Amino acid sequence: MRPKTASAVIAGLFLASSLSGQEKKLRHSDLPAAVAKTATEESKGATVRGYSQETENGQTVYEVAMTVSGHSKEVQIDASGAVLEIEEQVNLENLPAKVQSALMAKAGAGKIVKVESLTKKQKLVAYEAQVNTGGKKSEIQVGPDGEPLDHEE
Repeated sequence: MRPKTASAVIAGLFLASSLSGQEKKLRHSDLPAAVAKTATEESKGATVRGYSQETENGQTVYEVAMTVSGHSKEVQIDASGAVLEIEEQVNLENLPAKVQSALMAKAGAGKIVKVESLTKKQKLVAYEAQVNTGGKKSEIQVGPDGEPLDHEE
């Protein structure tokens, strides 16, 4: 690789990583007061695994990751303390048949290893599954009724 090309590639990688919103690990005491209050309320009865902060689309968001009754749950909170999104692990076999079949159809030959419900503004908006296909990991989504989504959530 020529020096100019290598420099351009390195600069591009740096720019891409800075735009993606690097996650910064935090302690509860590092959270703004409104965020800490919401994090405490949302994690009642759960085991907190950690807190983080990142920038998404120019907005600072905070996340509290926890374990509730043996499954994972992540709550995304804005700087004012409002809940933006909740991702909560669910059992595939407990979902409506139409959602199960839609996820399995989208997974194809891949193995579904984890399914989460996605809730925004207190409304279930999608189910997201992590899929392993020949060692390659990917994510798929379907609507709460098993229908395809117009856009990813």
